[in-house]
Amino acid sequence: MEAVAEVLHPRCPSRRYSSIYKFTLFFLCLVVNFDHFQILRAIGKGSFGKVCIVQKRDTEKMYAMKYMNKQQCIERDEVRNVFRELEILQEIEHVFLVNLWYSFQDEEDMFMVVDLLLGGDLRYHLQQNVQFTEETVRLYICEMALALDYLRSQHIIHRDVKPDNILLDEQGHAHLTDFNIATIIRDGERATALAGTKPYMAPEIFHSFLNGGTGYSFEVDWWSLGIMAYELLRGWRPYDIHSNNPVESLVQLFSTVSVQYSSTWSKEMVALLRKLLTVNPEHRFSCLADIQTSAYLSGVVWSDVGEKRVEPGFVPNKGRLHCDPTFELEEMILESRPLHKKKKRLAKNKSRDNSKDSSQSENDYLQECLEAIQQDFVIFNREK
Repeated sequence: MEAVAEVLHPRCPSRRYSSIYKFTLFFLCLVVNFDHFQILRAIGKGSFGKVCIVQKRDTEKMYAMKYMNKQQCIERDEVRNVFRELEILQEIEHVFLVNLWYSFQDEEDMFMVVDLLLGGDLRYHLQQNVQFTEETVRLYICEMALALDYLRSQHIIHRDVKPDNILLDEQGHAHLTDFNIATIIRDGERATALAGTKPYMAPEIFHSFLNGGTGYSFEVDWWSLGIMAYELLRGWRPYDIHSNNPVESLVQLFSTVSVQYSSTWSKEMVALLRKLLTVNPEHRFSCLADIQTSAYLSGVVWSDVGEKRVEPGFVPNKGRLHCDPTFELEEMILESRPLHKKKKRLAKNKSRDNSKDSSQSENDYLQECLEAIQQDFVIFNREK
């Protein structure tokens, strides 16, 4: 590094400037941007952005890149959620989470580069009519129990545990993703916001929204885990709840409707699901220690689960990409600002911006918001 500084700055008047240059060069080596990745194909989209497979040019490692258009985030009032997700992901890492590796931005988008999991999400496999066995679902429960227990240790409620947000790796192990509505609560605090996907939301979330009271805590994620496990086993959810159901009707539903369990399921599995789907959160299984008391899981070697040494019952077909192929067509044909044309587009925009008076901005508020994002966005490199 010393030799490089001397070659590039032969007239450097002092060692102080040489040190500053070395620090700047070191910092630039840590900063990752869009040009460091090759875009391979689009694989998904959600309410907060789109996802594509990328390869880092220097290491040739493969990742998933989630990108969110800044202007759309401003228009939909989603910037705060994106920043909160980044704040959370930059502080956590776990074997059963989809972990963040890099975050960066350009003029148009905010980017998150995360673990690439090629086994597809559980919603996709449900739609493909995969018949999940008890043994398979049992392992998912164990792996998610470890993930949720870790999140609790970090004071995080995920608030959106559902098949759509569980990705499988190529061996079939489950990983929790999507922290865009997660929240952090410290000791003694309670969450109160109506947040989540209604069919998977715990009763106390609706009660809190409707009647006030003490709010809710980590127990809500374990209810969602129970709903998801039931759905994987049976093909439908235990309660007939949809996004347009009024909150009042849902509060009444939980007090009048009882869950029906299949007679083909083992008594031990039913007992475990009952404990996860207990309406009263004080009596619900809601931590790893609770789960470990289940007779159904008495033979589980938890250290083996945590090291991925337990072989999953369902292994995705390695010969295919487990996502909707229309995502790629939409990105290439229908998308107005496709990612693969970003470099040319930004160069053209820069030329256009330089040719017009910036004081003649048509939307001062939008420009102000974009500048705030540019200033407040936190870049991240897990390798540093």
